[in-house]
Order: sequence, then C-alpha cells, then structure tokens
Amino acid sequence: MAGLFESAGGGGAVLALDELEASILRSLEVQMLELIGPGPGGDGSGDPLAALFAEGPTKAPEDPALARLFPDAYGDPDGPADPESREASGEFRRYTELDLRARKREDALRVVRALDGLGGEGGQVDLDPDACRCWLGALNDLRLTLGVRLEVDEDDEQGLYGLPDTDDRKPLVMAYLWLGALQESLLEALTD
Repeated sequence: MAGLFESAGGGGAVLALDELEASILRSLEVQMLELIGPGPGGDGSGDPLAALFAEGPTKAPEDPALARLFPDAYGDPDGPADPESREASGEFRRYTELDLRARKREDALRVVRALDGLGGEGGQVDLDPDACRCWLGALNDLRLTLGVRLEVDEDDEQGLYGLPDTDDRKPLVMAYLWLGALQESLLEALTD
C-alpha cells in the first residue's frame, strides 16, 4: 500500500508515495513552515551572533494551533494559570521557544526537501535514522495542528471516521487520519 512506511533496517525507513500523496504532504509542510514563521535573522539580516543571543517571547501564542505546538511549561493547561506558573512559563519560553521553533522548522524543511527530491512525482523516500526522527516530529506537528483546527479531542476522534462526505471538514479529517497512519507506520518500521 502506498503512503505507509516500511522498515529499511538499521533504524531507517522507506516511504512509497504516489504523486498526489507527495503533493499533499509537501503542501501541508509548507503551510506548517508558514505557521511557524521565520527564525531569528529571518528579517534578512543574517547576523548569526544576534540570532544566538536572541530571546524569545514570554507569552504563549494567541493562535490555538501555535499554542498547542508551543505550550506553557508550567501550570495546568486546562485550568486557569496562577501568576507564579505564568511567570515561570514566560521565563522558560523566553529561553527555549526560539530553539523549539528552529527544530520544528528544520524538521518540516527536511520533509519538504525529501519530497522535492521526488521531482514533483511519486516515488520512494529513503530515510536514515536521523531523518526518521525529523519526519516523526514533522508528522506529529502537522497532526497536532490539524487536530486543533478540527477541534478534535480524545473523546470524539472516533467520530471522524463516520463524517459525511458533505461535511466541509472532510478533506482535513482525511489528512488528519492519514497523518496518524503515517506516524504509526513509521513507529512500527523503527521497531522492526
């Protein structure tokens, strides 16, 4: 079956994609890159020293998908934050969010570059162990983002399978479910 990972041995994996699957996955990853935004120096200054000492934000992102990708480190995520937890989370975010964004950006870029290597057609993507880690992170980020956009929670995920074709969310739901199958198959390939 096209679109699922298989073990390549040695901690690697292979993925066969048809042209449509490769195009959809690439499009989703490009959208993820746009959502995450440019890194320090993304303004074109290219000053690596300034990027090294750049401090991140101290408040959680307002976009719910970004807030899911970059959650607060302290406090109850489902309850009101006390001032102490909010302050600790802000300090933690200030020193970690830029690195986390850079890693998520690099993971998405690795996927895009691998798909670009197919030349706009379907084909087989061969991943070494490091690439597998990047792909797992990138697939997880996509799935989390789509889950937020679809307002999916653990209780109603099963209901997505019975969504009528007339529902406007159907294409995103199909992508969400496929990404879950990709993640699961990659994890299985890595444990074989």
